[in-house]
Amino acid sequence: DEALAGHCTLIQVYLNPDGSVTVRDNGRGIPAGIQTKTGLSAIQVVFTVLHAGGKFDDSNYKVSGGLHGVGASVVNALSAWMDVEISRDGYVHHDRYERGVPVIELEDGLLPKISKTRKTGTKVSFLPDDTIFEKTKFRGEEIKSRMHETAYLNPNLTIIYEDKRGEETEHIEYHEPEGIVGFIRDLNKNAQPLHEAVYFKGEADGISVEVAFQFTNEFRENVLGFCNNIYNAEGGTHLTGFKTTFTTVMNTYAREIG
Repeated sequence: DEALAGHCTLIQVYLNPDGSVTVRDNGRGIPAGIQTKTGLSAIQVVFTVLHAGGKFDDSNYKVSGGLHGVGASVVNALSAWMDVEISRDGYVHHDRYERGVPVIELEDGLLPKISKTRKTGTKVSFLPDDTIFEKTKFRGEEIKSRMHETAYLNPNLTIIYEDKRGEETEHIEYHEPEGIVGFIRDLNKNAQPLHEAVYFKGEADGISVEVAFQFTNEFRENVLGFCNNIYNAEGGTHLTGFKTTFTTVMNTYAREIG
């Protein structure tokens, strides 16, 4: 969400030797003040209240992906522990949970400031709860695929991935300045393209749309749709509308030049 809003250029994802995961970004940081509706620290609202997330009001994000406020709080509830550091407004704020329960004592409703900083961003580490999950080992290949996909969808974003669980650390940096045009080339790398990738972008009624396509020598169709960085595995009206319009346009053009 921070990258979509233009406030984040770097995300780091670490798979740690103890089985935990650390995700860090250089966005604005989760608000550290009191959330007026609940009277609680906004950081704790994000990680303990369903349907909260970073979308406290319409001014935070014009567009946002995710699970409508059941992402961070559910991950927290399903973790043996979660450790949070928020860099914002000149300070680093610290929070920690054990099986979803806050363990840091608040000061006048706010989390303690553990140090000063000139940086901004959010750092979250968590360990899946082995009393809930039979398997808690993360699959590196699936995470790398998701990170690379996200880099294509956000050409101004750099994602650093490190798997520290082996004898040697696997380090990969994902940055795709060509955006979805590069994504198309990657998808068709084993096919024979019939032309250069076609790309266009437009906006109507506050909705921005990006499209890239390329015909190849293969007979199968491969159409992927995303909404605010989220892959739409089951399609949707946006994909149905695109396919219908695209087919109509191509057929009309073929008849006109034929």
